[in-house]
Amino acid sequence: MTTDVLQIELRKAERSRIQEVDFNNLPFGKHFSDHMFVADFIDGEWTNQMIVPFDNFTLSPALSSLHYGQSIFEGMKAFKNEAGEVRLFRPYENFKRMNESAKRMCMATLTEEVFMGGLEALLRIDADWVPSSPESSLYIRPYMFATDTYLGVAPSKTYRFCIFTCPVGAYYSKPPKLKVETDYIRSAPGGVGFAKCAGNYAGSMYPTLLAQQQGYDQLIWTDAREHKYIEESGTMNIMFIIDGKLVTPATSDSILKGVTRDSLLQIARSMGIEVEERLVSIEEVLTGIESGRLTEAFGAGTAVGASPYALIGYNGNDYMLPEYGPDNSIAVKLRDQMNGIRTGQVEDTFGWIHTV
Repeated sequence: MTTDVLQIELRKAERSRIQEVDFNNLPFGKHFSDHMFVADFIDGEWTNQMIVPFDNFTLSPALSSLHYGQSIFEGMKAFKNEAGEVRLFRPYENFKRMNESAKRMCMATLTEEVFMGGLEALLRIDADWVPSSPESSLYIRPYMFATDTYLGVAPSKTYRFCIFTCPVGAYYSKPPKLKVETDYIRSAPGGVGFAKCAGNYAGSMYPTLLAQQQGYDQLIWTDAREHKYIEESGTMNIMFIIDGKLVTPATSDSILKGVTRDSLLQIARSMGIEVEERLVSIEEVLTGIESGRLTEAFGAGTAVGASPYALIGYNGNDYMLPEYGPDNSIAVKLRDQMNGIRTGQVEDTFGWIHTV
């Protein structure tokens, strides 16, 4: 069957796997919903739009994305309100950012009809997979990769776009410990740090592994020139509370423009919290912890929302952050406000929610 407007072919799974999932115990990224949306870019247009059972792709060994890295993705979430409606949080921002990544990686850009139309159709089919319990959501992974079978360093002429989803619980079970990275870099000016391309994440794995072997959970990335200024933390943007102000590194071509980051900043301003987007040095952060001027450090990202940190390690010394709770943490207040908007418990005065 085909939808009336978008001409999306639908092939439903013969049997749902939803009964195999314990929705009270959802590890992140382990369980996948019944269906996925797929479209192909051929001869200059998006075609072959389908919703099919979640399954493997059959790929050529000469697939250009496997050799030359033309691969990008996004991370999004869907939620349910008390009425059982499926709610997307700022999906058009992810659509815009995916096209920014595509342009930087010399890939085909997506139309709104393909991105949003495919996403909405997929969520209607798999609406039962959207959890409704606290701290849980449906994680959404749109991604695109080059599909030319050609061994030559040149942009592919064909691409595949896919969206699949997975119900997830909380990303971190406890506040993570971070180490400031001063040898390796995540990105550099003029590079692809602002794009969500696969290579950014592959390059981060080895230094992250080294930090984990030292007892840390993630890294704080510093600038490529001097290793003096803080840029991101792990796969997230990073924020600090200094003298009661919300301070975060200003975005650039080496820092991802996070949707969660932008959302938390807007919520903070609406709550009367002063916000500063600027250079943040390691020295300012460490002396701030020691003097008591810096009271919180936390990550901001789709997977974690706002995640307070336990400590920051630098040059063999660990700097403990103050203990936090719902009554004394700005990060927790911002996270709760954002989650309330997502689930309909707080009025969406920003116009962020897109109901499917």
